[in-house]
Amino acid sequence: MEYNVNKGIGKSVEFKGLKSQYLFIFAGGLLSVFVLFVIFYMAGVDQWICIGFGVISASVLVWFTFRLNAQYGEYGLMKLMAKRQHPRYLINRRNSRRFFLYPKRKEVAHA
Repeated sequence: MEYNVNKGIGKSVEFKGLKSQYLFIFAGGLLSVFVLFVIFYMAGVDQWICIGFGVISASVLVWFTFRLNAQYGEYGLMKLMAKRQHPRYLINRRNSRRFFLYPKRKEVAHA
């Protein structure tokens, strides 16, 4: 089998429909599931529980990653994260008359 990972120069990385950051989320998630599987197995948890955990969590990860990819698109998840960084509105509690009044000058004392 031959898998094309990149389709050309200047285009984002794509593998089996997953684009850009979703591919990294997918790979990192599978790596973390594998590490947790090994930790549970080395801690003495029953092997069938470890296998069940690995299969179920990997399946949920695959489903969730492809769902995010379909819902937000290539750059939508980054846009959503950037939108959460900005405030919804700005509050200015100063009186609006201050825009129309000139500030009073301080008098200089002569010695």
